[in-house]
Amino acid sequence: MQGTDTPLPTGDEKVAAVRDMFDRIAPRYDLVNRVMTFRMDVGWRRRTVRALRLPPGSRVADLACGTGDFCRDLAAARMRPVGFDLSLGMLQHARTDAGLAQADILRLPVPDGCLDGIACGFALRNLRALEPFFAECARALRPGGRVALLEVSAPRNRLLAAGHGVYFGRVVPFVGGRLSDRAAYRYLPRSVAYLPDSAELVRLLTAAGFTEVEHHQLSTGIAQLLVGTRA
Repeated sequence: MQGTDTPLPTGDEKVAAVRDMFDRIAPRYDLVNRVMTFRMDVGWRRRTVRALRLPPGSRVADLACGTGDFCRDLAAARMRPVGFDLSLGMLQHARTDAGLAQADILRLPVPDGCLDGIACGFALRNLRALEPFFAECARALRPGGRVALLEVSAPRNRLLAAGHGVYFGRVVPFVGGRLSDRAAYRYLPRSVAYLPDSAELVRLLTAAGFTEVEHHQLSTGIAQLLVGTRA
């Protein structure tokens, strides 16, 4: 990935850069996540699974599944997970019994309306664009199906935002560089710039054909959860 003084990649360049980055950091990805979030990411994922509000036996796709964290939580909730990720390196380091496939999640290899639910964690800012992703979620979900999207955020409180900015902008790259890949963990804090604000996320998901769209700030605002129901 590029340095902090260069523009963030877009389009095909972004897709290739993100795929290569996650291939590199896959071996220690879970360890770094747990260390840098103080294991709060575990609770955020469980909250996301609960937000789906789906019964046991539901078929749920874990998009940008990485090493299968959501797949394991979905299986623990007695759902039937299947995972998709662009990074072959991530899939090779997966720790789940769920079915996995390498795929661009903007073009899922599944029939229309075949899924009861979709979960996705920390991937929105890494996509080529959000509109086609939300449209693809709508295509793959049955009417009444649920989507739950977990992503990083920034606190709205000024003091908390200042502290979070120092941690995310300085501590995360330092720790990530020591434990894994320095360039990747310089990019990840910068990638928040790709995210629109919460109101725009709600608008985009609604425009894609979702109702009952809700946005929640988690852990004083350092993470966010976007949920909706396929109309």
